Amino acid sequence: MSIQIQVPAMGESVTEATVGRWFKKEGDAVARDETVLELETDKVTVEVPAPADGSIESIAVKEGDTVQVGAVLGAIAEGQGGATSNAKAPKSEAPAARPVAAPSPAPQAPTAEAKAPASVVAMPSARRVAEESGLDLARVSGTGKDGRITKLESLAAQRSATKPSIAPATAPVRPNAAREERVAMSRLRRTIALRLKEAQNTAAQLTTFNEVDMTGVMTLRTEYKDNFEKKHGVRLGFMGFFVKACIAALKELPNVNGEIEGDDIVYKNYYDIGVAVSTERGLVVPVVRDADALSLAQIEAKIHDYGVRARDNKLKLDELLGGTFTISNGGVFGSLMSTPILNPPQSGVLGMHKIQERPVAIDGKVEIRPMMYLALSYDHRLVDGREAVTFLVRVKENLEDPQRLLLDV
Repeated sequence: MSIQIQVPAMGESVTEATVGRWFKKEGDAVARDETVLELETDKVTVEVPAPADGSIESIAVKEGDTVQVGAVLGAIAEGQGGATSNAKAPKSEAPAARPVAAPSPAPQAPTAEAKAPASVVAMPSARRVAEESGLDLARVSGTGKDGRITKLESLAAQRSATKPSIAPATAPVRPNAAREERVAMSRLRRTIALRLKEAQNTAAQLTTFNEVDMTGVMTLRTEYKDNFEKKHGVRLGFMGFFVKACIAALKELPNVNGEIEGDDIVYKNYYDIGVAVSTERGLVVPVVRDADALSLAQIEAKIHDYGVRARDNKLKLDELLGGTFTISNGGVFGSLMSTPILNPPQSGVLGMHKIQERPVAIDGKVEIRPMMYLALSYDHRLVDGREAVTFLVRVKENLEDPQRLLLDV
């Protein structure tokens, strides 16, 4: 019996996708729910699972094709070899062994025949590296969710497997790789580029800065983090405090939470806060819905869940849509100061940065305090400079005296 593989529904705003990569070819055995190909949308990469045990009967589209929701991607001959989906690749596919100039035998990279079984939990990009290099993923330890192997871990293992045991004594051999490599941009990367340029072309974007003394938040966090985690099952981080501080400021300055639509100003009486998350595919911004109605623990749990699923490419499209204000934390990469760019049609985005000890004047004395620069980029068509500066001052006040957030004063 033949069963069609179709493009799944991917949310109201997404009607098409690009075929990213097939992980199977015609004749290959597959198991039910095993990933057979990837589809790239303008939001996320979607893994398409096999609808049944069997073998790939036909492939109707090739990598790079644009397909509509509901379109037929291929077909599976049901009931044929689902349990043998780990069959070895033909020997002709095995890459040629690389000569190593070393007096002692060099470690030999596994051949393509040593493909990782389906039971190995790995991201599609990690499996791609393994297939192209002949790496045995069964020998790689993953640090992702549920022990999932990431692309970086796969690359590191591949480099380790092909590294000579002794460096050659002669002059280093020039790499055979081309000086340039041309690859097609992913649909997600193209969309990011278009939206960033749209923000520059449409909004009158300005950025204002302030700095915040993080002593209060860090002291509170140190004192209660163990009890907080025991009670709520989630770590007490910094982002929850920033979300709470921003919501308090947004309530006082509603223009920063609004947007321009044609000749109208749309004021949002709800607070859906986007939290920027960096992944190996690009930046995604999942949204914490009605964050003003959530406790600190609920916000931290939601952000942690988004972060894990973003890196594992498990976010749902409706979790990436909308948002009234965005927070981006460049500090996790060591950024000391930056000018974040707006996420249209929003009118404001807060940039967090690295916490760094600096000498500051406190009551006429110089003290070393953990300081962070804050940046608010805003649409000057809607938000005046006074409002932008006041917004940052309110965020600063709330963070420097976090009890204000608890008392709502």
